[in-house]
Amino acid sequence: MTAILIVDDDEDILTASKLLLRRHFERVDACAEPGEIPAMMTRCDYSVILLDMNFGPGESSGRQGFHWLQRIIELDPDAVVVMITAHGGVDVAVEAMKLGATDFIAKPWQNEKVVATISAAVKLRALRSEARQLKRANTALVASMGANQPMLGDSPAMQFVHSVIERAAPTDANVLILGEHGTGKELAARALHAQSARADEAFMSVDLGAVPETLFESELFGHVKGAFTDAKADKVGCIQAAHGGTLFLDEVGNLPQHLQAKLLTVLEQRQVRPVGSSRSIDFDARVIAATNLPRPQLNDERRFRQDLLFRLNTVEIELPPLRERQADIPQLAEHYAAHYARKYDRPARAFSAEAMSAMQASLWPGNIRALRHAIERATIMATGDELQAGDIQMAPPGAATGTIRDAHESADDLNLDRVEKQTIQRALTRHRYNVSHAARELGLSRAAVYRRMEKHGL
Repeated sequence: MTAILIVDDDEDILTASKLLLRRHFERVDACAEPGEIPAMMTRCDYSVILLDMNFGPGESSGRQGFHWLQRIIELDPDAVVVMITAHGGVDVAVEAMKLGATDFIAKPWQNEKVVATISAAVKLRALRSEARQLKRANTALVASMGANQPMLGDSPAMQFVHSVIERAAPTDANVLILGEHGTGKELAARALHAQSARADEAFMSVDLGAVPETLFESELFGHVKGAFTDAKADKVGCIQAAHGGTLFLDEVGNLPQHLQAKLLTVLEQRQVRPVGSSRSIDFDARVIAATNLPRPQLNDERRFRQDLLFRLNTVEIELPPLRERQADIPQLAEHYAAHYARKYDRPARAFSAEAMSAMQASLWPGNIRALRHAIERATIMATGDELQAGDIQMAPPGAATGTIRDAHESADDLNLDRVEKQTIQRALTRHRYNVSHAARELGLSRAAVYRRMEKHGL
């Protein structure tokens, strides 16, 4: 329900404004005594509050308006307040806007302008409410995903990563995270957020590889009602929802160049314009981006805009693949074994010496994600008191390259499940486990590839 509160000591103003606004809004309350504002706000969640600048004869300084404006915002930080002032008090009203007011109306007013101003304020309130709900949902999602999980590993390569995160996190510098598929880029981004001054605000993660080009602007910038056929209501974009917190742009290397240009403009101007809107909205978010593009491709102007690269990588963090940090595998394996034992109500089991040696010798082309999946499967399927090497699906040495013989064998194999597994495996290997690129070559969606990876234990 759209509810409007008018606070003015002039009874004629109250009567006229109530008669006008009741034709456009569901509920309109009037109040001649500002001391009643707190009680009225307790009883009703007002979309907009119209507040006079001065109360009582002879008052013109605006001090009372400033006082009640600050009191309203204390009671509801998301309150949308429109100030009412005489023509001579415009400068005072502008000062009130600096203190948190949304707009002002000068009296005597024009009815059409009043309705337009309040309608815009009502939309702002709805956007603020949606952004708050998104923030709550994001907080709940983070908790459900165990996003507070620390980055594990004490190898020299990981000690360097931890050191860079500790130095970069307290700043608002943009960070670019590089690394192969499955190396933990989002976990590094969450560690940066958790150690920053924005830790209590939203962490908004956007997988750019999963956003269709046609929905890019709507998803990131938002849209207004009626902007296109399916725009049934205003929508807050991911960038605006990250206001005050951290915006994580995953798979940024998958953006086509014309969308890279749009993203660059938004990051430079620190403003976003929802689709169909004529107004730009300021945003304040720390930007962290990630990509698994190899360095030569990232430095290729034909593939990735270098001006966008400079904007994103004020600080650069490169996560090592698991094959370059074998010393961390025992710690990672034991962590996931304990986690999945709790999740599936299985007995806690240690790894045999043979299993641990085999895991440390494996290439793990899918990196930590592949290790985690292998241990999850072993936790469910193993029957012994210890987890043995045979319980854990691992890519044998040389599996990342394949052989001509493998190709001939797969061509002669008519078992659909095995052919599908081999095809998915070859596509993933060819693209260094970049799921977006593999999905594009296979003619599947990313979600479909992930389902088949899960199905075949890849």
